[in-house]
Parts: sequence; structure tokens; C-alpha cells
Amino acid sequence: QVQLVESGGGLVQAGGSLRLSCAASARTFSSYAMAWFRQAPGKEREFVVGINWRSGSTYYADSVKGRFTISRDNAKNTVYLQMNLLKPEDTAVYYCAAGYLRSSRARDYGYWGQGTQVTVSS
Repeated sequence: QVQLVESGGGLVQAGGSLRLSCAASARTFSSYAMAWFRQAPGKEREFVVGINWRSGSTYYADSVKGRFTISRDNAKNTVYLQMNLLKPEDTAVYYCAAGYLRSSRARDYGYWGQGTQVTVSS
């Protein structure tokens, strides 16, 4: 079982920054791929960025490349999402997810956090 707890959401003006954290509990955490997804009202859940826990390789959605950065802290079993140059269209609930495959599809992730709201004002 993997439990994921997100934190760090909030309200920020366009052009600002936020950092999200996802603390995970798992004995064999190195076997997982981690990702951030987001879901805006009335829209489907959307892939944002992923990281392979063992190798550290990352993969980004085109919409966030150059603005968002994912990283991990092995000692703390925590994944971070640094979001810079935020835009109003980044407003969504952001979810942390863990799975066995490197994937941009939500269905490939079996474990999810509760979500944290990010609101970007114009």
C-alpha cells in the first residue's frame, strides 16, 4: 500500500510561483513512478509531469515545460513540484499519483493523494 499526502497549494497571482509536496509512505518506494496530474472544473484529469523514482528521469506535458520542475528527496520519500510563471489556466486541483509504469495516463496509476487546490488569479 502507498499513501500519498499533498501540500503546498494556494492562491497566487499570474507570474508567481508555488511549490507542491507529495509525501509518500511505502517500503519499496524505489519501484514506483510518481506523477502529478491536475483537474480543472468541468475538465478531465490531465497529466502534468512524471518522474521515475529509481532513475530520476522526468517527463513533462508540453503545457508546463520550462515552467514546472519535478524533483524528489529519497531520504524523505517526497516528490516536489516547483511551479513558476503560473498562468490562470494552471488553476486546478493538483493530484500526486504513484504507479508501476512510466506513463502519462491516469489509469496507469493505482495510488492517489487527496489533491491540493492551486488558484492563479489574473
